[in-house]
Amino acid sequence: MTQTLKFTSRVFHRLRWASELGASEGLDSMPRSLADMPGPSMPSFLAELFCKGGLSRLHELQVQGAARFGRVWLARFGTMRTVYVAAPALVEQLLRQEGPLPERCSFSSWAEHRRRHQRACGLLTAEGEEWQKLRSLLAPLLLRPQAAAGYAETLDKVVGDLVRLLRRQRGRGTRPPTLVRDVAGEFYKFGLEGIAAVLLGSRLGCLEAEVPSDTETFIRAVGSVFVSTLLTMAMPNWLRRLVPGPWTRLCRDWDQMFAFAQQHVEQREAEEVMNHGNSEKDMPTGAHLTHFLFREKVSAQSILGNVTELLLAGVDTVSNTLSWALYELSRHPEVQRALHSEITTTLGPGSSAHPQATALSQLPLLKAVLKEVLRLYPVVPGNSRVPDKDIRVGDYIIPQNILTHFEVLPEPGAPPVRPMTRTVLVPERSINLQFVDR
Repeated sequence: MTQTLKFTSRVFHRLRWASELGASEGLDSMPRSLADMPGPSMPSFLAELFCKGGLSRLHELQVQGAARFGRVWLARFGTMRTVYVAAPALVEQLLRQEGPLPERCSFSSWAEHRRRHQRACGLLTAEGEEWQKLRSLLAPLLLRPQAAAGYAETLDKVVGDLVRLLRRQRGRGTRPPTLVRDVAGEFYKFGLEGIAAVLLGSRLGCLEAEVPSDTETFIRAVGSVFVSTLLTMAMPNWLRRLVPGPWTRLCRDWDQMFAFAQQHVEQREAEEVMNHGNSEKDMPTGAHLTHFLFREKVSAQSILGNVTELLLAGVDTVSNTLSWALYELSRHPEVQRALHSEITTTLGPGSSAHPQATALSQLPLLKAVLKEVLRLYPVVPGNSRVPDKDIRVGDYIIPQNILTHFEVLPEPGAPPVRPMTRTVLVPERSINLQFVDR
């Protein structure tokens, strides 16, 4: 039976997982130490990452590691030791042992940059009570359906600009039409334009014929920061003094992103001062997060920290999902035709009117396609915890402060890059998308 790994207690059926865990992992056996755990040697793992292109296929390495070493294995990355967990029952066991304020994988170099440059942490770098406070503040403003619907008009304008850009690139009316050579790149810029509109109410010009230079600088910094992050995570502090390049590059990338975001946050802050005392109905139309945060009396530094990190986080999520959705729809024209029919029936053929957010409830196939794409190609294929105490996972005792990474696979034990048949349940009907290999 196909199962999607979701980290909520209601998804895990405790008795079934416990039975499966006990049968396969031997809970009654004497626990073993980290020294007994299989895994690659550090030289071979680093060679895989830096000499064989592993940095661009990290999830593939995790799948290969599970095939070679089993459902729990250990890898060393510089000064870091990481335990990889690749079984739903073991992930449940891990999560049930964490406290009320779980510590996630800490991007210590990011947090160190915040300390050195006196920047406020955002959702990506905050931990413990600080993270929980930020999450409680931002979730109602971004994640609740009613709140998300408030951004529909803002995003509709960005979508319109993307469609016009793609039509220009295709040379609409010409025969044959010109191919869009890098549609994933256009989706990347669309993601940045969209998330900036939601967070700041600002249009960055990403979808214009000529992208502004400061926006180009931000885009390059987003692409660069993850590479420099991996390098700095692998380096002990003393080595930074001998090889300062990765750390200098990381700080440069974050400084550029903060400077870009600060310019727009300060503009929004000036507008809030000018509109001080006005009622909500007198405010300009087009909701954005920064406005709501200023109204909640959140400090400008905290707003800047969160906006900068959310700008980074909001780009790949959009571009990745759209790119894979078009890929799968191109491979399954029958689903593409059905989806086009559903949209035109609901919104009207060639409708230029702004669609209401409530129209999503009338588009079950659209939601099913997106859920299926995210199941097959998750934007974030894994998550991590750093236990604050010694815990047991399967046959092993994992000491505190050891990074424990768990994978999100479309099928337990199956690579995420291989699409499989999946029945997606949507309101009032079940749709079998038949996304299968050919």
